[in-house]
Amino acid sequence: MKSLKISFVAVAATALMTSCNDFIDVPPTGVVDGELAYSQPEKMVTSAYASLGDCWYSYPFNLWPYGDLGSDDCLKGGSGTTDTGYHPMEIWSTLTSTPGELDELWYRLYCNISRCNRALVSLDQYGDEVLGSETAARRRAEVHFLRGHSYFKLLTMFRQIPWIDEKVFSNNLQESTRNNEFTYEELFGKVINEFELAYNGLPMEAPDGGGRTNKVVAAAYLAKCYLTLAWGDGYEATNGVDFINTDYMKKVVEYTDVVKNSQYGYLEDYGDIFLPEYKNSKESVFAVQTSQYTEDNTKYGRANWSIMLNGCWGMWSCGWDFHKPSQNLVNAFKTQNGLPMFDDYAAADEYPVAGVATAQKWDPRLFHTVGMPSFPYKYEEEYMMTTDNSRTPNTYGYFTSLKEVPQRSQGETFEGSWQAFATNDYVFRFTDVMLMRAEALIELDRLEEARSIINDIRQRAANSIDKHISYAADFCEIALYPSSYFASKDKARECLRWERRLEMAMESSRYFDLRRWGIASKTLNQYFQYEYESSYNGVQYGQYYKDAHYTPGKNEFYPIPYNQLYYVPGLYVQNRGYN
Repeated sequence: MKSLKISFVAVAATALMTSCNDFIDVPPTGVVDGELAYSQPEKMVTSAYASLGDCWYSYPFNLWPYGDLGSDDCLKGGSGTTDTGYHPMEIWSTLTSTPGELDELWYRLYCNISRCNRALVSLDQYGDEVLGSETAARRRAEVHFLRGHSYFKLLTMFRQIPWIDEKVFSNNLQESTRNNEFTYEELFGKVINEFELAYNGLPMEAPDGGGRTNKVVAAAYLAKCYLTLAWGDGYEATNGVDFINTDYMKKVVEYTDVVKNSQYGYLEDYGDIFLPEYKNSKESVFAVQTSQYTEDNTKYGRANWSIMLNGCWGMWSCGWDFHKPSQNLVNAFKTQNGLPMFDDYAAADEYPVAGVATAQKWDPRLFHTVGMPSFPYKYEEEYMMTTDNSRTPNTYGYFTSLKEVPQRSQGETFEGSWQAFATNDYVFRFTDVMLMRAEALIELDRLEEARSIINDIRQRAANSIDKHISYAADFCEIALYPSSYFASKDKARECLRWERRLEMAMESSRYFDLRRWGIASKTLNQYFQYEYESSYNGVQYGQYYKDAHYTPGKNEFYPIPYNQLYYVPGLYVQNRGYN
């Protein structure tokens, strides 16, 4: 693994130098003394928190190029298939260990872990003395949560990862720690232990406020860990309904019960969830915080740089038109008598067009998720989307992503050769956690309880028309599931999976859901065949999908980055199926 190093630039002396020692003895500038840093544990913890948002479009910690591009929910976008190194993530067949984006993500997540390790060392040495034992104990729990958060992302992406904790760091053993020292299950056990330490050491509500974590957030992460493990080991041949661990599913219910009975809840209107003014509402269990420059008195604010490519073309000052919803996703929002069209939703490509009435109706969440020509962009009628708002329609079509961006009238946080937005990145929102709970309840044969949760979510969607998308009211129809849809476990699963796709669309979770359920290869290979024949108003796009193929037994996890494999040759082993 790469070491975190600080580089210095020495300015050469041009005049007579009395001695070489005089030059060498000049103290370096821009460096914080290590002992001074460790003696300030509160600042070390703050540094660990700050790293949550230290991402960039080439290493987004929200994982949108992997959870969304790797799924049937969206296309890459941009100027073409060579724009960034993300194209292999959407077709899978050409994915290797060489994209720099994979290496950057790995490295940066380990930088975050390094900050956590240093904070723990600082807390152990100075925490009780400087902060008092009670505050120091709470800060330790927070840092364990933060370290678990980064490790969960690494484990989700790469499976075989080296476990670098404060002991490894203190003994300088990073470059002799193998990535196959622990199994996948053992690594998950270590991540679970991080969140258990957080859960046992944190209050229900953080007294410090702001973006700090608490017991409820740790419970949500524990539920997510157990839900992932409950389906199997991640590889399709040993993952899915035949490998369900009901004890783990019971853990999911146990921990989501903590969230269910907490201060968090459903925000009343679905559209509000994705507007910056509601970014710390009761829906937000935990989110990476951002700010406008007007809020924190800095030049550009604390922007969300992970989504800087995802603004609509021609709508923003520099909209680069990445993260483009697929036709398959749009079709999934179709309804008949208010219910999903499970069997024939993809029989024909359809999309609503303002002023053109058809018999086809849609789930209201479509208009909160997908920007479409002829409709207002993010609810604002003064900013209408047209077909000109697509950068390369022959390649990526005409739809645009809405959730991660603010309304156009609010402007960017930063304007220049790049744009950025002050929109939080959700780690957990309340509805996500309740869907995890419903998933576990179904596998525990508590089908009516699961139906109640899902219908609550659908009712919120039905109530989310008048405030923001009244212009689309005639296109919308959504109904609650009758009990007959939850009479069997198989049908209940189908309802849950559909609901999760619609509710969480374009929020970076879709591929990881498909993998968890053991249906990624079937779903994606069908999608590839379908999507490359898609068209909008006679314009075909997505033709590159004819070369796409997902290989089970290999593609479930992303490859260990090439640079990491050969940084210390022989230290790491590659994931199954990759060179």
